[in-house]
Amino acid sequence: MTKPRTLIAIALVSIATLPLASPAMAQRWEPGRWDWAGGRDDDRQPYELVGPGVRMLLPELRETRRGRAFVLRNFDRRHDGFIGPREAQAANDAFLGAIGPDRTRFSWTIVDRGPIAGPPGRHHWDRAAMRSYGFRDTREGARLTLQEDVLFRTDSADLRPGAIDKLQALADYLNDNPGVRVAIDGFTDSRGSDAHNQALSDRRAASVRAAFAQMGVTSARFRVRGHGEADPVAPNTSPENMRRNRRVEITLLGQRASAFG
Repeated sequence: MTKPRTLIAIALVSIATLPLASPAMAQRWEPGRWDWAGGRDDDRQPYELVGPGVRMLLPELRETRRGRAFVLRNFDRRHDGFIGPREAQAANDAFLGAIGPDRTRFSWTIVDRGPIAGPPGRHHWDRAAMRSYGFRDTREGARLTLQEDVLFRTDSADLRPGAIDKLQALADYLNDNPGVRVAIDGFTDSRGSDAHNQALSDRRAASVRAAFAQMGVTSARFRVRGHGEADPVAPNTSPENMRRNRRVEITLLGQRASAFG
């Protein structure tokens, strides 16, 4: 039987040998700044790719160890090796933006000579994902509506699991367009007191801003307001209408919905 002291020693050794997080991981969503270091001969990581996005990757990224390392070190959002279509498209765009359209002249030795940066103004946000939000034009700018059940738990400002994924494409766009300012407006239905509804809508709008801040978007760019049960989009006379009224509206100030499609 293994003695307790031996088990403790094994555990300490295992912890000590865990790989440290790369500083480049914190920079993965900064346009034009990518971690190209993985996949070299002295790098023992396996860099295996799975998921529906793998077949979409450029051959340079899918079929070479250096390419797979580039994808995983920069675009594997969940750090689990699973690459979806959005991650694959972002990796392809970043790679082409960095090396230019003439792929026939590319080799990984070019990477090893020094850092590669994408050209100024290169977009890394996902136009199709932005279009899927269903922006509409208003006097203030391009606006999207997210219902309560997409973002929040019932009668709570706590984000649901997966809510960050719903906001990620918009965060990518905002990080790539630092001049765009944003309004976040929270609304409730008419159940509960006026004070409760006002406070809940305030907290929900602030919670969405905090989520964007976690994804690298500066909080100072947001105007955040709660409206309580004011400005309903439908009479609060049925469960479906009440569901429609429980919402968060996000407006890209001065922007047009046509910019995304």
